[in-house]
This record gives sequence, C-alpha cells and structure tokens, in this order.
Amino acid sequence: MSATYIRFFNEIRIEDVPLVGGKNASLGEMFRELSAQGVRVPNGFAITAEAYRMMLDKAGAWDRLHAALDGLNPDDVEDLARRGEAAREIIYGAPLPAELQEEILAAHGRLKAEYGPTLTVAVRSSATAEDLPTASFAGQQDTYLNISGEAALLDACKRCFASLFTDRAIHYRVDQGFDHFKVALSIGIMKMVRSDLSTSGVMFSLDTETGFRDVVFLTASWGLGENVVQGAVDPDEFYVFKPTFRSGKKAVLRRILGSKKIKMVYAEGDTRHSTRNVPTSRAERERFCLTDADVLTLADYAIKVEAHYSQKVGESRPMDMEWAKDGLDGQLYMVQARPETVASQKKGQVLEEYLLKTRGPVLASGRAVGAKIAAAPVRVIADVAHLNAFRPGEVLVADTTTPDWEPVMKQAAAIVTNRGGRTCHAAIIARELGIPAVVGADNATTALQDGAMVTVSCAEGDMGFVYAGALPFEIRHTD
Repeated sequence: MSATYIRFFNEIRIEDVPLVGGKNASLGEMFRELSAQGVRVPNGFAITAEAYRMMLDKAGAWDRLHAALDGLNPDDVEDLARRGEAAREIIYGAPLPAELQEEILAAHGRLKAEYGPTLTVAVRSSATAEDLPTASFAGQQDTYLNISGEAALLDACKRCFASLFTDRAIHYRVDQGFDHFKVALSIGIMKMVRSDLSTSGVMFSLDTETGFRDVVFLTASWGLGENVVQGAVDPDEFYVFKPTFRSGKKAVLRRILGSKKIKMVYAEGDTRHSTRNVPTSRAERERFCLTDADVLTLADYAIKVEAHYSQKVGESRPMDMEWAKDGLDGQLYMVQARPETVASQKKGQVLEEYLLKTRGPVLASGRAVGAKIAAAPVRVIADVAHLNAFRPGEVLVADTTTPDWEPVMKQAAAIVTNRGGRTCHAAIIARELGIPAVVGADNATTALQDGAMVTVSCAEGDMGFVYAGALPFEIRHTD
C-alpha cells in the first residue's frame, strides 16, 4: 500500500520543496542523483508538509495559533518568548493522527530492515520555505539525534513540528517576509551517521571570506557536527584547489590546526537531552581529525554536488554542505547541502575597502569574518536569558551564539565570540548582516568590559583584532 504522508529519499527531487522542505528535497536529490557517482548519503524518508497541515486541521488548532501570533511585536523579546511558547504548546499538544503514526512506523520498519535492528535515526526539521537561494534558515527549527524505539521516534516528530515556532524561527520569518501560516514543516528521518565516534563538519564550494570560487573550504572537528555549526569549537580547516583537483592533481592546498577542545557525543536520556560535550584528549587536540585522503574524498563530494546543482539551475551555484564520518563503518557521508547565501550573492563593481588609521592596545584577537571595521561600546551577554540587556549599535560579546540570539545579532555593530571558526553560526550571520566579527577570541568575555568603547577590525587579513577605544578609520570606494 502506498503511503499518503511518507516519501522515501529515492522518491524525492529538489523540485519537491513545497512538499518536503528544502533540507529533505536536497537529501532526496543527492540520494537519487549522486549515489551512483560515489557520493554517500544516508537513506531515509520524509514526513510531508501535508501531514503537518492535516494534524493541525484534525486538532482544530489554526484559530488558536492565530490568537497566539496575531499582533506579535518581534522586537519585544518577552512578547516573542511568550507567544512562541504558546504556539509550540498548541502544536505539541495536537495528537499525531493514527494513520500518520502507522505510516511513520511502517517506514521506520523499512529502514530497520535495510540497516539492521540496532538502527538509530536522526529526526530533522525541514521547513517548506527553507534553504531557498536568498535565505539560509540555518538552524531555525530543531533536530533530534540518535533516536531509537518507536515511542521516542513519535515524540521527536511532535517536537519537530512544534519547533516551527521557536522564537528564532518566528523572528526570522518576520524579517524575511514569510507568512507564518504559509510555511509548513516536513520532517526527515534518516540513518544516524555515528560521527560521535569519529568526526564531522561543514564545507563550502567557495571561500567564505572572499567569494573565490575555485576552492573547497572545509572545517572539521571531533564528534557531532553541532559544535562546528554553533561555534562551540575552533575546528581544523582545509582548502582544496578545484581546477588542479579536476585535472587529476589532487592535493590539500592548506591546513590549519584547530584547538578542538571539546566534542559532542551521545548521552543516554530522553529526546530532549540526547547529547553532551566532553573534553577532547591532548592527542585529539594536537592532530588533524581528517586524513588528506578524507579531505580529498569530501572535496570530490563537494565538487560533484556543486556541479549537479549548477546544472539544475543553469548557472554556477556554490553550495554550503554538512558532512559526517561514521565511526562504525568508517565511511564519509553527506548529510546536508543547500545554496550558499552570502558570498555568492554579492553583486556590483564597487570595491569597498576599510582602512584603520592607527592602532591601539589589543584587548582580544581571533579569526576575522568579513573585512570591515566598527567602533562601538561593548555589551557582554552571558546567555540567552540576558539578551534583553543588549542595546542596538553595541558590540555583542559572547562565549558563542545560537540561532536564538539572532533577534539581537541583527542590531549589533559587530560580534566577538570566545569560540568558533569561520563556518560557525556567528560567522555566517555576521556575513549575512555585513558586519565585522571576530570568532575564536578565547577570552573576549573576560577581556572586554561592558560599556567600554572598542574598535573591532577585520581589515587586517586573516586575524581580527579588538582594540581599546574608538580608533579612526577610513572607508574607500573604488569603481
């Protein structure tokens, strides 16, 4: 019997974004079209956006959702939190209809037949307005990892549906002009790649700082990839030059060893607390977590993914990808691919150059994101509960950031974090906003004091600096 609300990856194409969202459409496209070219993608299935709508129809939830969200002031952090929580409770409280439960469990059984009885799965949100070329939607909804057992799977699905109304997702949709009631959520359920026992990371088919399109830029750290994405670790970095790779001269162009102080592994527990961070060993910190052969395999994946998507749209399409290495089977897998949304979108022929006129005492330094300069007072934010202390135009200083911070990030003059690399959340958002950021500054939250005037300079190469005082700088425009 064919399923009404389930599509396996081999039944999904990139054109199915309205049905299964950007993340699932991309996974299906890669599974169908690139597996034969040697690009490994874990098998899985999508619960369609129609299932989300049907569930809320049967629960009579739409009027209550409108009551919770109509009249929202997205810049009032407390109002946003109150309304977001109400919306999530409405959706989580809607029961999964019996016919949907049956289809989910039958599809899960098929995956178990393929991968064996010890199968665990990742349960991943995929919004239908997600991963479009002009908006990243990165991390706006929730993901649940290493889920085993039918009860835990169904609960994780309900939590995914509810996460369409996380505070950060609501705010992002308002900013981007998406109607909350025209966006729906699909869920991807796929074989869990056991990178907790190995390594994972992010890669781009261009250089994220310069937009140079002839390299693959790859970041990697031990354990699950969330730490790389959120900027909780300073990852290893690798560059591969695409033209020589294509001509058969395959070599890693550049390697930068990251500190990789922690790794994310699985914790035994419920669907809400399935992971934890543990310190890495000295040996893990002092060596690269990928061999050159691994880097070149991933570069091959990146080049094939970019070529495929570019052919589909009829123009060059740089890609933002996530990968993971399974510690059980030793294989490298692609677990996400979406259009890169910042460097590849830059247009125009005017060169904008920031020049620092003088230097002062260096208070903090790390990896530069962008090439701009900003001078403003410091605001150190310890955690998401203190975001309401931030004032527009300040320099946001934090240990690290997550998508929950985005409502204040868009009001910042600059961003400085203790942790993270060039592909972390803070770096990606700073690029989207066009503001300077210094990531991986190690001690920024203690070295920088609230209210102190500083100058954040990313105009001096790979390193970014935070100087004491408001230093003079110049902006030059060259046609």
